[in-house]
Amino acid sequence: MPAWLVVCLTALATFLIVMIVRQFIAPEKAVEHELEHLYGIDDEQFLRSVGNLLPPAIVDGNRVTPLVNGDQIFPAMLRAIRAATTTIAFETFIYWSGRIGREFAEALVERSRAGVKVHVLLDWLGSKKMDQRLLREMEDAGVDVERYHPLRWYNVSRVNNRTHRKLLVIDGRVGFTGGVGIADEWTGDAQDSAHWRDTHFMLEGPAVAQMQAAFMDNWLKTHARVLHSGDYFPKLVTVGRSPAQLFMSSPEEGSESVRLMYLLSITAAERSVRLATAYFVPDDLAVETLVAAQQRGARVEIIVPGHHIDTQTVRRASRSRWGPLLEAGVAIYEYQPTMYHTKVMVVDDLWVTVGSTNFDNRSFRLNDEANLNVYDADLAAHQIRCLEQDKSRARRITLDEWRNRPLKEKFIEHAAGLLRWQL
Repeated sequence: MPAWLVVCLTALATFLIVMIVRQFIAPEKAVEHELEHLYGIDDEQFLRSVGNLLPPAIVDGNRVTPLVNGDQIFPAMLRAIRAATTTIAFETFIYWSGRIGREFAEALVERSRAGVKVHVLLDWLGSKKMDQRLLREMEDAGVDVERYHPLRWYNVSRVNNRTHRKLLVIDGRVGFTGGVGIADEWTGDAQDSAHWRDTHFMLEGPAVAQMQAAFMDNWLKTHARVLHSGDYFPKLVTVGRSPAQLFMSSPEEGSESVRLMYLLSITAAERSVRLATAYFVPDDLAVETLVAAQQRGARVEIIVPGHHIDTQTVRRASRSRWGPLLEAGVAIYEYQPTMYHTKVMVVDDLWVTVGSTNFDNRSFRLNDEANLNVYDADLAAHQIRCLEQDKSRARRITLDEWRNRPLKEKFIEHAAGLLRWQL
């Protein structure tokens, strides 16, 4: 074999090995030690700390409307799209084929043909199941469609970084975020195993500009064209009384932000922590922080999917982490009727965080995420009622049950837990 060919093949092999290794080496943790409980959620210092450590600032004057399951979520989103007059900015991880996917595409196409500037950002991996005809129809109608981090030979190092954000901003004035993807699994009212349980939220007020900025963050990475006119960032006025903040995290910029937000919130808890999440694979510090809250007197409750889950590996990895939590008295519930995809945390009946983030390493350090934080007792009360209903359809896992599960299950769960830095 010629020497030049050996050199080329060696260089190529080295490049591929380096790229692959970079994909699966866990990032450094910026927060290693348990945070000290210095103030409660209802102490004004909590908002000061969160607002300064996790920019952008918390802003007053917002209204947040919760939407439960597809029967409420999709009609509200589609009404907003169809009422758009200037701009639509839409970013999602999941966009699959099906009835609801076509309905969204048709609404976006109609608005684009009516002269509205429509921008759609789809994660390349999450939208792999999308009917390509829908893409062509949108593009033919003038919709500006981009795919986030498509797999190319020159960007293999980014393939593990997905946009998991779920953002829809209409005319720069109304925003939506939460857990839903665009697929028929999210339609209905969680009435059976084919229809998932999820929650989404409509936002109005000054914090909508922060949601638009979160969309622009990824749009710039993909399109490199700045959208900055008043059509995207109009003057926003007070429409409600809720202080709110839409913040984002990504591996490149602020990869620890969302993890730090959860740690700060749980550390401040004095009465209760209610966590609902589709994927719960906590790292050691997160486990310690939840245990400390429980031991401090805050009632910690966690709702996760049961046997209806789209990835059994995550469920097994999750169960491998439950020992210290159950031993401390943390209540863990497995939702029974269908896939549980809700992503909500309520602390001390006052602080609510919702959005795209799961309680796992993939959300905390690998994906691009966005969460809406709201300081509002009424919204918290509504979410607590929803979570209580979810608990009534869930099964609590006891410490004895967890300890006495079959040896084979323990082995499989332990093996899955070793992969938690990628889950």
